[in-house]
Amino acid sequence: MSNPMSKEENFLLEKARENLKVAQLLVREGYFDVVASRTYYVMFYIAQALLLRLGLTYSSHSAVISAYGKEYAKTGILDPKFHQWLIKSKNLRQTGDYGMMIDVFMPDVNEALEWAAEFLKAAEAYLSQGE
Repeated sequence: MSNPMSKEENFLLEKARENLKVAQLLVREGYFDVVASRTYYVMFYIAQALLLRLGLTYSSHSAVISAYGKEYAKTGILDPKFHQWLIKSKNLRQTGDYGMMIDVFMPDVNEALEWAAEFLKAAEAYLSQGE
């Protein structure tokens, strides 16, 4: 791949980086529901940036997740674990945002933070190839 990173791809990765930093700050304060939401958005923005590299954009979260799976996980371009982590982080976010009487716990968000950081690193390496 020899395409330099586009402004849009870089913008989405910057949003991912910012949300990751915020999540890392909030986990220390015990805001696990909010951290669950932010870590999902880190991964969502990454998936959007990667799809944009292929000229693909989608308006719904489910379409982004599905297309990411088709274009990157099933093809093996990036490790399929990232697709699984994206799905799991969406479920964790839904618990944090909408779960009634259901809590998100520290081990869950710590794991999600690790996933988000690893996915970001892989996406940055992939998208900056050829720059």
